[in-house]
Amino acid sequence: MGVEGVVMVRVKGGLRRLAMPIAMAVALWSGTMAPASASPLGPARYSAILIDADDGSVLYSQAAEEIHHPASITKVMTLFLAFDALDAGRLNLSDRIVMTAHAAAQKPSKLGLRPGQTISVEDAIRVIAVKSANDVAVALAERLGGSEQAFARMMTVKARMLGMRQTMFSNATGLPDPATFTSAHDLGLLSLAMLHDHPDRYRYFSTRSFSWGAQRMTNHNHLLGTVAGVDGIKTGYTVEAGFTLAASAIRGGHRLVAVVMGEPTRMVRDRHVATLLEAGFTALDRRAHGSDVPVSSLLGGLLDEVPSGLSPAVLSAIARSEADEAVMGNDRD
Repeated sequence: MGVEGVVMVRVKGGLRRLAMPIAMAVALWSGTMAPASASPLGPARYSAILIDADDGSVLYSQAAEEIHHPASITKVMTLFLAFDALDAGRLNLSDRIVMTAHAAAQKPSKLGLRPGQTISVEDAIRVIAVKSANDVAVALAERLGGSEQAFARMMTVKARMLGMRQTMFSNATGLPDPATFTSAHDLGLLSLAMLHDHPDRYRYFSTRSFSWGAQRMTNHNHLLGTVAGVDGIKTGYTVEAGFTLAASAIRGGHRLVAVVMGEPTRMVRDRHVATLLEAGFTALDRRAHGSDVPVSSLLGGLLDEVPSGLSPAVLSAIARSEADEAVMGNDRD
């Protein structure tokens, strides 16, 4: 499938029963709740991949090469290029980034700097990794690429270098755009590349909270500190993308990377990523003791409920109702 032209995706549908508040159901039925934004890729849908980071082998895959919008996981590539620049000496952690009018005008999640204000590169990295601030991501992109558009081209070129053949970037944030898309497979490659190329800087994705001025920010990756061994990497949410998460965990000297895309709620997304990681580590442990057990056999029926034939409006409503950490706009990772 070429990514340079029009992308055609065949969607495999399914049905799932979901409970929701009566008031929400009435609003959906009466049409008083706005439908999800239209996307040429269709409504958000589930796909996943689980990778053994030690040898790159795929332990589990479901629709992993289907095209999706990435939402804020886009910023992993934004930071990847920033880390490249730091390693090359083209950028320093103490450098100041100037907030432009274009950057300041980005939709939330954002830090809220005014045009002309500045932030250090290191603080910018932390704000992007923890708060997923769109204004800071664009300001950093403009610093490195001259413009966000030019930086997005740099992101796509880097994606090709990393073997990401189903990916294209049109902005530095992951805010909705038909020309920004990827796959669970490609996000797995990006996560592995981050771990391999920038192991010392990967620690920014482990930051559970960060203060900047009077603002106290908490990482949207709720698996940090709750699922054993999880130390990154990035969440994402827009109506078009659904709830998405690339997570990495290390136990007993083994590291796994799990990517789940297109989930209807944050809680379902987090539960499925945690389940994939648990099944993966269990499979590795059993293999070490001479029993070759496929990860799929350890998942039970948990993931069978994921495919959904519900309308975009229903998926959007459920996602909005459970994104309790959201403040406004797309601050729902």
